[in-house]
Amino acid sequence: MIAIVDYGAGNLTSVARAFTAVGASVKATRSEADVAAADAVVIPGVGHFRSTAAISDALRAALTGAAQEKPVLGICLGLQFLFDGSDESPGCRGLGLLRGQSRPLLPSASEKVPHVGWNTIVALRPSRLLDGVPAGSPFYFTHSYAAPVTSACIASTDYTIPFAAVVEAGNVFGTQFHPEKSGEAGLRVIRNFLDVV
Repeated sequence: MIAIVDYGAGNLTSVARAFTAVGASVKATRSEADVAAADAVVIPGVGHFRSTAAISDALRAALTGAAQEKPVLGICLGLQFLFDGSDESPGCRGLGLLRGQSRPLLPSASEKVPHVGWNTIVALRPSRLLDGVPAGSPFYFTHSYAAPVTSACIASTDYTIPFAAVVEAGNVFGTQFHPEKSGEAGLRVIRNFLDVV
């Protein structure tokens, strides 16, 4: 069973539908017991980083513990939550599973913020999450803040600034794009995550 963390940050239904479509059994939950019992955990999210404040201390501890034992996937805001925090809401802590702080995208004459729409990623090294995904595949993004390119970054995108589009470190995985809205390439990423599970 895949536990999908429900903290009121949107896109829960579409994430659950995509996982179900590729054969996964899912459960939307706010329970630390469900997280502990799950085979893997998905942290989805759309919106402001402060919405992560709805995650209780007990659930935070369960998520941190889960990452030591089983695959954890953050999507969009969920990826940013894997890091230490975000400039979008300085008073809210991230999980600290990955080092770094999410920063705002910087609008320019040619690139508007938020970053909404299809964009490609540049793979920086081989990864389990991107196995079999054709180079140049487009993915769907919608965000105004982004995590830094660190040693955990396995693929980046440049939109006003270079940022981490995909991260992978041990049991911790994340995509800034929405695989559940990214067609066949996105479903391949989800299948790859399930293969890890």
